[in-house]
Amino acid sequence: MTLFLVLTFLFFAGSLIGWGIELVWRKFFGGDNPEHRWVNPGFLHGPYLPLYGLSLCLLFALTFVDVSFVPGGPLVQKAALFIVMALCITAMEYVGGLIFIKGMHIKLWDYSSNWGNIQGIICPLFSFFWWVLSAVYYFFVHPRILAWLYWFTNHLAFCLVVGFFYGVFTVDLCYTLRLAARIRAFAKERQIDVRYENLKLAIQKKNEELKEKTHFIMAFHSDGRNLAESLRSAMERLGLNQR
Repeated sequence: MTLFLVLTFLFFAGSLIGWGIELVWRKFFGGDNPEHRWVNPGFLHGPYLPLYGLSLCLLFALTFVDVSFVPGGPLVQKAALFIVMALCITAMEYVGGLIFIKGMHIKLWDYSSNWGNIQGIICPLFSFFWWVLSAVYYFFVHPRILAWLYWFTNHLAFCLVVGFFYGVFTVDLCYTLRLAARIRAFAKERQIDVRYENLKLAIQKKNEELKEKTHFIMAFHSDGRNLAESLRSAMERLGLNQR
């Protein structure tokens, strides 16, 4: 039961924190966002990114890996552990990205312009970022998990917040998968892969041009217009006519 509560809490916290990190990154450093707009990151509509939640759970499990066999002392052993963590998260990122591209024709992110990238899904730069985040987790988060869990289980109001999060997350996932099926059908018909973040930006700009209300969370809402028409217009704006 304790392990279940730890993973539940870590997925909740990681998803929210990761969403905040990506929100700021896309605003100030995103190459596909030259106008520095606020763009809701990720595949889902709510303020959470499951990849970060799963990554935090994975880091928790990998913390217990014994690396005492690595020569060079504690510092080298810790560095080796962080490399293992970064490689595992990179592998999970690759599998997740590949599933979306091959199964749904959707690119949630694109590292094609980064050196050493593999299919635009992973690259050394972001693996390094995972290495840094692994170190941050190990030194600043992991030692406090049990204390946070004790606080979590003794505050009913916060338990309700977490429960509400999972309820909203489940509904959001079902809704977004239905939307993804429509995008997949559109992309498959035209033999393209849709860059999800660019599509959000294009629809946001289109709505602004039409003087429609811009939705931060429900980015694909188009005030009653057919989704296919919104997608078609956005694709033309992006010039996505082939893979």
